Amino acid sequence: MASVLPPSLVRVAPVEAAAGLLARVVPPRRRRLLAVVGLLVLLALLAGVATGTAPRRDYVTGLWPIALGSIAMLLAPVRARLLVCSCVALISGLAVLLASVPDALALGFAPIAVLVVWAASAVLARSDGARPELRTDADLRRYFAAALLAGGIAAAGAATTYLLVGTGDPARAALGFGAATAASHLYLAPLFLRLPAPGAMARTGERVVQWVAVVVVTPVLLLPDGSISLAFLVIPLLAWAALRATPAEAVTQVVGVLGLALTLTSLDRGPFADVPSRYGLPGDYRGVLLSAFAATCAVIVVPLVVRVGEYVGAAAASAAERDLVRGIVDGATGIAIIGTDPFGVITLFNPGAERLLGYRADEVLGKHASALHTPEAIRDKAAELGVDDGFRTVVEAVVGRRLVGTPIRFLRHDGVERTHAMTLSKLTVAGTTSGFVSTSEDITDQLDTEQALRDALETERRAVERLREVDAVKERFVSTVSHELRTPITSIVGYLEMLADGTLGVVPRHQVEALLRVQSNSHRLLALIDDLLVLSRVAEAGIRPHEEPFDLRDAVRTALDVVAPTGQPPRSLQLEVTLPEVPVPTYGDREMVERMIVNLVGNAVKFTDDGGSIAVTVGLDDGAHRSLLRVSDTGIGIPIEEQHQLFTRFFRSSLAESRAIPGSGLGLAIAQAVAEQHGGSIALTSRPGEGTTVEVHLPVRPGMSKIQLPLEQRPARDLAGPT
Repeated sequence: MASVLPPSLVRVAPVEAAAGLLARVVPPRRRRLLAVVGLLVLLALLAGVATGTAPRRDYVTGLWPIALGSIAMLLAPVRARLLVCSCVALISGLAVLLASVPDALALGFAPIAVLVVWAASAVLARSDGARPELRTDADLRRYFAAALLAGGIAAAGAATTYLLVGTGDPARAALGFGAATAASHLYLAPLFLRLPAPGAMARTGERVVQWVAVVVVTPVLLLPDGSISLAFLVIPLLAWAALRATPAEAVTQVVGVLGLALTLTSLDRGPFADVPSRYGLPGDYRGVLLSAFAATCAVIVVPLVVRVGEYVGAAAASAAERDLVRGIVDGATGIAIIGTDPFGVITLFNPGAERLLGYRADEVLGKHASALHTPEAIRDKAAELGVDDGFRTVVEAVVGRRLVGTPIRFLRHDGVERTHAMTLSKLTVAGTTSGFVSTSEDITDQLDTEQALRDALETERRAVERLREVDAVKERFVSTVSHELRTPITSIVGYLEMLADGTLGVVPRHQVEALLRVQSNSHRLLALIDDLLVLSRVAEAGIRPHEEPFDLRDAVRTALDVVAPTGQPPRSLQLEVTLPEVPVPTYGDREMVERMIVNLVGNAVKFTDDGGSIAVTVGLDDGAHRSLLRVSDTGIGIPIEEQHQLFTRFFRSSLAESRAIPGSGLGLAIAQAVAEQHGGSIALTSRPGEGTTVEVHLPVRPGMSKIQLPLEQRPARDLAGPT
């Protein structure tokens, strides 16, 4: 029951106690039904009293409490609404009969009342079935629409009834009944709708004064038989309540004032009672003027109540949002947030700004934001942006270009300049600039670190360039020296051969042995010089002066003849060569490729003990797009931890060193350089004591003759002594 009582009444102790008792005793469904029954009973009492006391020709205003029927329809369950409509029809018909009118009019007004309450409740009802509200502009539109629709239906129904019955003036009946019905919904419905929640804006003293003014002034304006215009002077007092008191108080005062006016008019007292005699109008018009007075009061007070409620709600939401923003701003201790007015005067300085800049908020509030920057900082920023020097010009450029995280120097309280990444935004209200807000964070250390990193990278780049220059000089030196040494050593080797074979005369046997040792070392030195010359040649990027198509099988045969020349003393090694039956077309420097094969097979020979075997395989791989050269042996292998250095110049494995196997450590480096120079690749797998396998992949040039994959197993042959 308490849910349907006006809030102003609920605050009265006896009513509140009764409502609380009902809430504890009566179940929720029964409370709603009880409220509907109470409204119908109240409608019956008020309608009976109103029509029974109405003057003879004014009985059509006797149904002014018809809005109670509309509210009862809103609160009634769906299944009970037909019963409510029946009760409204019965109450309306009986009330009209009390005015001593023809039975036909009573029968006509009963269905009109049903249509009025049904239409008004349908407009006011919410789709979710909850109690209707009167808190927003949309609610206000439904409220006025319900009143106008109810008044229109009542006016049309009254005119039609009078025409059918053939008595009275249909136009005056329509005007009187329509105005009374619309006014009834305007001032009674707000009592039972959910009004705005905020409390009074005025203090208790002001509210008491306002209530006293209404209670004292209203009778003074309504009791005398004065002008109707004086009655409207009560409206400012009602508007005062709408603006300053609670919504429930304002609506209650409207109902009270209009209740007094209706009572006085029914008793032939007050400014509306003597309308016929004072203005020479029919008696029906005093009801019309009274309805106009009621509608005026409601139309002024109710929208004010809604608007004040929206204002208070918006103010509360704004305050909550402001508190939230303030909490976020104050909690951002790592970010400086500074706000200014449109002229650049600081109005906000958050704790993050205090921490980063060293000022207290009270030290900078009210000062111009330019005090946080040195003239040099502004000048440098203006030059960076390409605008005229000046704080305002820089601000306009940063805001206009919507720069995010733009660097600018801030002046700390201790006089030290720190660089911040700043984002500056303009605040506008209704198209007018209301201020500026900047958010920034100190990036000085970050910039210093980045600069140090750039300096280090530049130093490293210069060092790399220097090393490249040194390496180039070294390469040129090695190439030059190698060229210069090759000619005399070749000559020395020739003369040694002539001495050893007796061409220049007979040499004693013990001297021949010495000459042979010198000759052997000279050959080793000459081989080293040749390797250095090959490396120097392949190091010249993109230079392959002898590129030509050739058959990779022929290059393998030539290389094998170099490693195992006819007439050399044999070793107990087995060499198995597998070549395809058709050519393997390759394009490049054949001499370099042969040198690569010589180095790979030569390494296999050197590092394979007697009784071991070596396999050389040539074929195609990757769908005939690449040629494959594989050299495998069963030699001493290479330690796994040393394999990452295999293609380094002059590197020799620990096993080769421990066994004193001669070599320069350039063979694999040359093989890798030649393979990469031809757009190919080289890979090596090895396990100590199990042997080594080297695979070289060289691209097959498009357009060259297509080859097939069947292989020919050539018989194994003995391999001559090491080279």
